[in-house]
Amino acid sequence: MPTPTPSGPPPVPAPSGRPAERPSGPARVLGIGDNVVDRYPDLGLMFPGGNAVNVAVHARRAGADAAYWGVTGDDTAGAVVRRALAAEGVDTGRVRTEGGPNAWAEIGLVGGDRVFKGSDDGVSVFALDEEELDALAGWDVVHTAYSGSLAGQVPDMAARTRVSFDFSHHWNQPWAAPLYPHLHLAAFSASQLGTDEVAGLLRQAVRQGVRWALATRGGDGAVLTDGDSWWRQPPVATPAVDTLGAGDAFIGTLLAALAAGGDPRQGLARAAEAAARTCTAHGAFGHPAPLPAPGPEEPAPALGEDDPRGGPDTRVEPSRAAAGEKGRTPSGRTARTGRNA
Repeated sequence: MPTPTPSGPPPVPAPSGRPAERPSGPARVLGIGDNVVDRYPDLGLMFPGGNAVNVAVHARRAGADAAYWGVTGDDTAGAVVRRALAAEGVDTGRVRTEGGPNAWAEIGLVGGDRVFKGSDDGVSVFALDEEELDALAGWDVVHTAYSGSLAGQVPDMAARTRVSFDFSHHWNQPWAAPLYPHLHLAAFSASQLGTDEVAGLLRQAVRQGVRWALATRGGDGAVLTDGDSWWRQPPVATPAVDTLGAGDAFIGTLLAALAAGGDPRQGLARAAEAAARTCTAHGAFGHPAPLPAPGPEEPAPALGEDDPRGGPDTRVEPSRAAAGEKGRTPSGRTARTGRNA
């Protein structure tokens, strides 16, 4: 894959209805969609997480003004998520709390790589109403992911502001490519691909309309392109305790830089450092809480002896470093809409 010498990205085109020049000051980054608590039974702890939450937190740590929109449960787990966001300085003014369990994912570790053993969406599935869609225009970029419930609304979101989307390793799904023309940033988890395959994936995304295409590759670092220039970022060596959330840390940190019009090289370097720091501790960004015993408030694991697959899902996916992966397409369950859904 050729490596042109980057001379800086061309001006970022404004989406429909947005001014071409953003005001000076910190970037405004919104994470919208999934939230979970990551349950670690072996540690007796749970940690706040979820792709959209993690990206918002790491964008805030990188200096952006950040917020999270989503639906949390009225249980202990939902309170853990809300408290952690508040402690990180992420605005939660549009977070809804509904009666029922918060979304969760059960996590195991194999050699520092996280293993998803079960999950439940709880009350987290929702859709944006018209007022919420129009409010997106106040943000420089909005990030969501396949693991949330908003993929079908990406075109409506992109009509109001720039949209970032994390596909993880689901780029071959039939719903994926139609999103490309609407995206400011498309992120892929691609450690299972060779160098030429990564180049082909990113080229395809850019040719179909993506402004920036990013592939994170675990121990092989990351690749970013705008279609004209290519930036390669080596990983920052660190003893990995837990890879959960490292990819989201990378995306959130980089997104804060790109949204502010910063140098991609500096943004990538900072993103690699943030991802490495995330790997040095359990959870996606800290804030552990005691894990209650299974009961009425905390559901038992969704996968087990009664699962038609014959037991817990213990596949290790080292290319994916985001909390809350549920192994489903973005269609999910029927979404609720509106502030009072």
